[in-house]
Amino acid sequence: MRGVSISLAALVTSWPSGVWSSSLADFALEKVLDDASPIFGSYIKQTNRKTEWMKNYSDETLLVHMNIPGTHDSTTWNYTQATQDATRGLTDLNQVTVPVPETFRCQELPLIHMLNMGIRAFDLRYAFDPTNTTIIFYHSQALLSEIATLNDVLFGFYQWLDDHPSETLFLSLQYEGSTAKYASNDAALQLQLYDTLTSPVARHYFVQTKDQLGTLGQARGKLTLMRRFDLDQLPSSYTDALPGLHFSPSLWTDNSPDIVLTYNTKENLTAYIEDYYQPLTPIGSNATENIQWKYNATTENILKATNEHSDSLFWTWASSTNTDNVPPEWPRIMALGNGSLTPTGGVNDLLVSFLNQQNGKRVGIVMFDFYDQPSSLIDTFLSL
Repeated sequence: MRGVSISLAALVTSWPSGVWSSSLADFALEKVLDDASPIFGSYIKQTNRKTEWMKNYSDETLLVHMNIPGTHDSTTWNYTQATQDATRGLTDLNQVTVPVPETFRCQELPLIHMLNMGIRAFDLRYAFDPTNTTIIFYHSQALLSEIATLNDVLFGFYQWLDDHPSETLFLSLQYEGSTAKYASNDAALQLQLYDTLTSPVARHYFVQTKDQLGTLGQARGKLTLMRRFDLDQLPSSYTDALPGLHFSPSLWTDNSPDIVLTYNTKENLTAYIEDYYQPLTPIGSNATENIQWKYNATTENILKATNEHSDSLFWTWASSTNTDNVPPEWPRIMALGNGSLTPTGGVNDLLVSFLNQQNGKRVGIVMFDFYDQPSSLIDTFLSL
């Protein structure tokens, strides 16, 4: 689609000291962050209790012992009818039918707001743009921006970590395969992804430890890659060179409340994952029943985190949808309820009281839809 921001980003990282003025370097970074803004949001530097909540934890704290709030489909905040209409010329090139925006929208605030409100784990879904040249963001068939590239958005995270070196972030990267009629996770895409994640600047900002989580001190100011993709079209040496934890799509059971995935076979390091994103309720079930089924699966995995396998990773997805229902339960309805039709609210409302009961316990990484509602949700989570 365009290569301007990628070349600028590469230029910033390769300039020899003293050759270019700091003002030009600042301008180049500003250009990259501006290109990232449809996904990342307009960069805002803030310092408050939530932006640096990890200062309250010692460097020796194991990451698997921490409670990490995250967001599911983090890049969907700006996917409105206007966005869909504006990108229709491009999505038509993909030769797919794109359903209504409510099907795909799982957030309403940009990544910069998430960071400044305490979110530390992000779910990013990528694929090539319709010309098969640039890695951009999707949620299934929905093209989320024609401008912001993966590389642009990574620079947003890098800048934020420079401003908040006490913090650490987790990036879950997953290939979206239904983005085009002839979408392919081919060698060209995998090579560009590999180059992005192993560039000099990425090597500086990503924790380079492979297949294990260390301490907070080792990860401060850096990103941990949660790799939900394979590089199966490239030589094995490429996979060997990638840092972080590998959760192969072939081992991630689809729509399951109980995934057990060993990410380090040598040391038998295991992740216990709930990703029951579409409750298999009986045909004709109402929104309240669907919400309850999802809530039950979510809390069951969190309770395991509080009681079992203290050195294992627990990763719970509180996000869900049920578009097969008539009328459909969009992600917003599952997370926040549907007014008087769901008197007890959505999954998020139910989780507030549940989390209050877990005070002082480890709950692991929890990924939310519409995390900012109710307003007490993240405050409750950070107070555990």
